Amino acid sequence: MQQPWRVLVIEDDPDVLRMILMMLTKGGYEVASAPDALAGLRVAYKIRPHAIILDVMMPDMDGFEACRRLREMTDAPILFLTGKATTAEDVVKGFDLGADEYMTKPIKFGELLSRLRVCLRRADAALDGNVKYLSPTPSVILDCARRELLIGERRIYLRPKEYEVLSLLMHFAGRVLTPDAILHRVWGPERVGDPGLVKQYIYQLRQKIEVDPREPDYIQSIPSGGYYFSTMDPVALIVSQDECAGTRH
Repeated sequence: MQQPWRVLVIEDDPDVLRMILMMLTKGGYEVASAPDALAGLRVAYKIRPHAIILDVMMPDMDGFEACRRLREMTDAPILFLTGKATTAEDVVKGFDLGADEYMTKPIKFGELLSRLRVCLRRADAALDGNVKYLSPTPSVILDCARRELLIGERRIYLRPKEYEVLSLLMHFAGRVLTPDAILHRVWGPERVGDPGLVKQYIYQLRQKIEVDPREPDYIQSIPSGGYYFSTMDPVALIVSQDECAGTRH
């Protein structure tokens, strides 16, 4: 028998929180809750929810910042709820930070349940291995079944942990992941606090996939100690420049 989906609700309005929890429990979900963003981050780290319903307007830390931090530890679907007038900029910001859905209050509970089910089915398909390829740029393809990376005409075989680190970076392409976020997802929470391990694997991956590991095109780092897979495509850029040069002759 399949275990119930575990849903975390982060909401500072006690009446709204109570109604959502009641609805989810009636729907057969296993539920947890938090009254603010900081408490929500702690609960998410502890229980590893399958989905998160997240209020935008909260004291101390808003939902946007909470979403950014949640995305460092989980790729569980995040459904934003907001009580303020929604602008296109807010929606774009939410999706850019990694949200999967964006709904305004007052909540239509049937619609919330429907959107939650869709998000969970989509995430379940990914966990079942139905995601066969990751392709953050047109010339870069990760074959998940074979653990092979294709860059242009190059074919690179990856060892298991190399594959796990790289697939994580590619899944969140363009987003900075801290060493602790990578450690938590790849090695488990017991290895958090060992940034040297991540640095070692980043070094190995750069040696394998970068034309010049000292000036990487793909696996980028930031001074504050994070890594991201670039969505720029140097192979396509070179081809484009060659084509442009050809038209001038």
